[in-house]
Amino acid sequence: MARLTNLGIMKEADAFPYPDTEPEAYKALNESLYTLVWKDGQPLGYMLDSVVSQLLAVPEEVRGPVVVDEAKRTVRAFEQPTEAERTARVAALMAYWRENQTFDILRGWRDELWPVYGNDTEVLYSAERSGTGLLGIMRYGVHMTGYVKDETAPYGIKILVAQRAANKSTYPGMLDNSVAGGLMTGEDPFECIIREADEEADLPEALMRERAKFTGMVTYIYITDERAGGEAGQIYPETQWVYDIELPADFKPAPKDGEVAGFYMWTVDEVREKLAEGRFKPNCALILVDFFLRHKILTPENEPDYDEILRRLHRKLPFPGPHQAGPSTA
Repeated sequence: MARLTNLGIMKEADAFPYPDTEPEAYKALNESLYTLVWKDGQPLGYMLDSVVSQLLAVPEEVRGPVVVDEAKRTVRAFEQPTEAERTARVAALMAYWRENQTFDILRGWRDELWPVYGNDTEVLYSAERSGTGLLGIMRYGVHMTGYVKDETAPYGIKILVAQRAANKSTYPGMLDNSVAGGLMTGEDPFECIIREADEEADLPEALMRERAKFTGMVTYIYITDERAGGEAGQIYPETQWVYDIELPADFKPAPKDGEVAGFYMWTVDEVREKLAEGRFKPNCALILVDFFLRHKILTPENEPDYDEILRRLHRKLPFPGPHQAGPSTA
């Protein structure tokens, strides 16, 4: 496998073509997708042909009314009167697909509901986490990079890296930044990262509240491959709330929930080597590149693709949600 440049790392995570710089690829991909829209035409997600076909094959008493406009390549669905009814309709669809083994991705069922926004603040409905890629809707999460000061190391720090458990349904055995997790409907991002830090690394809540710092949001559109579990080619528009924490030099992380196999405390150069080898889960690699930019390890002077990297870290997305309202920890 060819070594990844920093821009190559970004293109793995932010894989959806750009219309201005990749017009042919953008046109070809869009011609193979449907846009899930709300009543007013507001885009909510990108759906594959195969998913739309399977949606229409589900009995209407399960999925509810679905309107497909072939000329506009749009899909309208889940338009029941209340949020609770819409969420129940999506749940019935996902359960039907799961029971009928329609999509492999649903074998990784998580029993977590993730939000679908109709505007920047209103949740239209919620969907089972493992099925969000089938609808191509926004996904929200939190990522944190922990580090310790070490004057003997290059750049004066070492970075805490997690290795995913070998039995995880997604990206088994790959490397992560220190702590990460998905944001459930109604969950506050900072409370989420505190919970994940406890579950994944045994990081005390008091230490998190004292030292964890919100550093901003990143937005990108990932396209899945076989490492994600289930069907490849699903569209994942994602927003991550990003945090840093300077850890005490003697802190010893410990996996608690079985999702992490172990931890490493690596120099910047060691982390960059593993990034170049493609050992990190793609969006975790993106988070580390963001860390390197913010900590002035990558600069316009030493990174020729600096501007494009920055653009791909903060992609403009057509979907509504809190990412459109500006940076916030909540």
